Amino acid sequence: MAKHNPANERIKREYFHYLKEAKRRGEASIDGAAKALHRFEEATRWRDFKRFHREQAVAFKSALSEQTNAKSTDRLSWSTVQSTVRELRAFFLWLAGQPGYKTKIRYDDADYFNLSEKELSVSRAKREKRVPTLEQMHHILSAMPTGTDQERRNRALVAFAILTGARVDALASFKLKHVDLERSAVVQDARDVRTKFSKTFTTWFFPVGSEALAIVIDWVGWLRRERQWGDEDALFPATLNGIGPDGGFVAAGLSRHGWNTTQPIRDAFKAGCEAASLPYFNPHQYATCWRN
Repeated sequence: MAKHNPANERIKREYFHYLKEAKRRGEASIDGAAKALHRFEEATRWRDFKRFHREQAVAFKSALSEQTNAKSTDRLSWSTVQSTVRELRAFFLWLAGQPGYKTKIRYDDADYFNLSEKELSVSRAKREKRVPTLEQMHHILSAMPTGTDQERRNRALVAFAILTGARVDALASFKLKHVDLERSAVVQDARDVRTKFSKTFTTWFFPVGSEALAIVIDWVGWLRRERQWGDEDALFPATLNGIGPDGGFVAAGLSRHGWNTTQPIRDAFKAGCEAASLPYFNPHQYATCWRN
């Protein structure tokens, strides 16, 4: 069976364009809507949206609560269920007003994607999150190797996250000009830095002890003095790849540009936790530690 419906694909493209240009939603937000629609289409075996019936929404909600996460055997969290049905309700509300669908779908059909009050209460419940202690953070820094430029960068990256609580997308996109060591501050300028909601703001270093600060000062100084890098160069440069003796890719120094994705940063944090013989704390947990 084909895993797509041409008519559905066409109207979805129109909807995603509407979300981007009319609702001004970002790429990650639109990806969330696309994922919710894919779950629904998969459950209905890619039936044409024009054949939508409110009972499909009821059946989908029931099935969704029993689904498991693709990366584990755990059931989908209630927050995932809630965000999925919220996206579907918004889509079918929009669809009910589109040419060719007005006579097929009623506006109140979309309400059948609503969760019960009890389910909403569960989905909004907050659990205490596991975050690293300050002692564990410093233990990770002391355990991380510094034999190569890449290893020194990774340790400085973790130290900077401890100092600032910056989000992973911001860490990947900081430039040297954004760090003001004299003021112990970092300017998260949305023109260059991938900040949440594209907001520009300044944050000051947390008083977490001298080790993390010393590592960051040493790293910034090394980039500026030894490498002669300037304001527009990356604070945490990506690794340059070269060809090794066996024909495979090997690390060949540092680029002047940052990372386009956040996975290398997550890998660096994971390696740091492994070096310290601690469970993995992801970058967001470092930031969450200071927001609690």
